[in-house]
Amino acid sequence: MPSPPPSPPPSPPPAPKPLLPAFAPVPRGTTRHDGWTPERQRGFIEALADLGSVRAAAHTVGMTPEGAYLLRRHAEGGPFRKAWEAALKLGVKRLEDVAMERALHGTEVPVYHFGQIVGTRRVYNDRLLMFILRNRSANRFAADSRPNAATRGMLKRMKKEWRREWEQERARAEHVSVKQINDSILRKVAAMRDKVMAQREAEKQDAIREAVAKALAAAGVAPPPEPAPQDHEPAPTLPALAAPPEDRPPQGPRIHP
Repeated sequence: MPSPPPSPPPSPPPAPKPLLPAFAPVPRGTTRHDGWTPERQRGFIEALADLGSVRAAAHTVGMTPEGAYLLRRHAEGGPFRKAWEAALKLGVKRLEDVAMERALHGTEVPVYHFGQIVGTRRVYNDRLLMFILRNRSANRFAADSRPNAATRGMLKRMKKEWRREWEQERARAEHVSVKQINDSILRKVAAMRDKVMAQREAEKQDAIREAVAKALAAAGVAPPPEPAPQDHEPAPTLPALAAPPEDRPPQGPRIHP
């Protein structure tokens, strides 16, 4: 059988309730026994200071939280709103005290054996303790034992700034890449255009030579010899074509007077 759990440490004596500021209740048009009477309004503020929860405080006086918020938004509810804020501050402080007590003294957790409770054990929450210490004494218990260490909000803002800088650098890199691609495409298009123009010029010269050769063959004139290849070949000159025999005037014996 497991050993009996150690006895819990004695609970500190309850602290006296802090005094709440006096306030004038919100005036109501009609007085109802089940409405927000002045007594219920004061009871709600006291419960809010003890519990720190609007819903729990409203249920304590037998009302709904929606009715409490409507009362808070009343045109003459200025004193009630101030008392509400003061009670919430006291309620939050009480919650902090409860969290500190749980962090220091732990909480009782049942121990089961074959589906039956055979005892309890005390569990301590070190993360809760560090959270309270960092919030109550940030300079001494900040992250990494450094004063004014970066909080979660600061880290989130830093991440946003880093991401914005990274996106700007990426946009600049993409802009340079697109420009390089455009220049490369333009160079390739220019090279293709020059190649096509050179090919068309060569085809044109070949057509001229072929036409000249056909004309010389029809005239019965031998084509001129091909010039020897030179480093700088001059532009070819076309030979003068003789008139065809059928176009020449008939040549007979000359008659001298």
